[in-house]
Amino acid sequence: MAIAVVIGADISTTLVAQVLIFDLSWLSPALLLIGIAGHMRYEHAGRRRHLFRATIGIGLMLLSLALIKQASAPLTTSSTLPLILGPLENDPITAILFAAILTYVMHSSLAAVLLFAALASNNIVDLDLGLLLVLGANLGGAFIAFVATYKDGVAAKRITISNILMRCITVLILSLLLPTIIESLKQLDFSTTRHMVNFHVAFNVVLALIFLPSVQWIAKFVEKIIPTPKNATTSPAEPLYLDDKAIDTPVVALAAAARETLRMAEMVEDMLKQTIDTFKQNNDQLANSIRKKDNNVDKLYYAIKLYLVRLTQESLDPKEGDRHLQILTFATNLEYIGDIIDKSLMELARKKIQKQERFSDEGWQEIKSFHKSVVDNMRLAQTIFLSEDPELAQQLVDNKKSIRMAERQSAHEHFSRLKEGLPESFATSALHMDIIRDYRRINSYVTSVAYAILENAEKYGRHSKKSAGPVTEQYQDI
Repeated sequence: MAIAVVIGADISTTLVAQVLIFDLSWLSPALLLIGIAGHMRYEHAGRRRHLFRATIGIGLMLLSLALIKQASAPLTTSSTLPLILGPLENDPITAILFAAILTYVMHSSLAAVLLFAALASNNIVDLDLGLLLVLGANLGGAFIAFVATYKDGVAAKRITISNILMRCITVLILSLLLPTIIESLKQLDFSTTRHMVNFHVAFNVVLALIFLPSVQWIAKFVEKIIPTPKNATTSPAEPLYLDDKAIDTPVVALAAAARETLRMAEMVEDMLKQTIDTFKQNNDQLANSIRKKDNNVDKLYYAIKLYLVRLTQESLDPKEGDRHLQILTFATNLEYIGDIIDKSLMELARKKIQKQERFSDEGWQEIKSFHKSVVDNMRLAQTIFLSEDPELAQQLVDNKKSIRMAERQSAHEHFSRLKEGLPESFATSALHMDIIRDYRRINSYVTSVAYAILENAEKYGRHSKKSAGPVTEQYQDI
């Protein structure tokens, strides 16, 4: 998929060259002025603010291209440059390599093509050499991405290597066909500059036609030549989605933090599901394994919290600020749940294992049923956190009331068994009540995500159809 995206992005870049071949430097001040004024006006207005930031970016791009043209203007009147470029026409390989190196130095294949087109417009470069330079510019552009992402891991390296391979093959094919292409272009009544820009577009279209149907084979090939290191084991506590490069873009950074928090939620859910097996099997090794997982949860929580703290240094609009608080609160509650499992439930399991105690059949069924309800609510909470659906949030709040009633019913039936004199109930009385209490505490932290969603729904006018009353009142029960 990533290789296909790169192919599409390359075609889009060539289409930009079709527009920028015209002198649009006059647009840069206007775009910068509109962008800066709009950004200041809508600094806390979400999408409008991002729209004006994009306007500033386009203005800066046009300004940079204008500066490149201005800096290279003396080359168009240089008496030395034709002497340097002249021999390249008779040495295609050197010409392509020269253009590739110059493109890498300029760090933009678009800027390089526009520079070569400017040289052609001043009759310094003819059509034969111009097309060779365009081939070199497309080849050099692939190495820019490779060097820029070299330290980003195996996955990024595979994508950039794929791009280099595709461009090298396309350059080879078009180089062999270049005499025929030149003869065909000379039959058309276009300037050399226009021919070069059109050839730049054609290069990437031909690349797409050749390689887009076979991206899966290309992916398999680069996976073989760049295998995943055998010793590259990722620690569960190591963040997977917290991209430092996204800090400057709050929307992307918040999405990354939300994905990491969901990953943390899955780890906590796995711990929660295993607690019931620990009590059932009296397995001390399983209890120790759950405790180790809590250490991973703590480390991951610290990474998420640090990432969100760094994000607060950027400007957030009100909705982004609310989402920022939701993510931080949910991650914090997940860390609390991990601590309850580690320091309370696993401690209860250790005592049960040491004393070799056994629950009554009725008591064990109550604990299992209570545990299942809490796990179901945990899964629902993750869905609510991702979708921010007030209807589901209200459902989770209603489920909390059911949990509270189930706790009371369990306590009532437990005391009834004590009156009946069941020996298992006497032996595990305190243990039974403590386990139910901890599961209910976990459910309270799980449900807190629903209150945050309902509060925002009330704030922005998205009420659930069966709201249980003002959200502030519902918080009293947490």
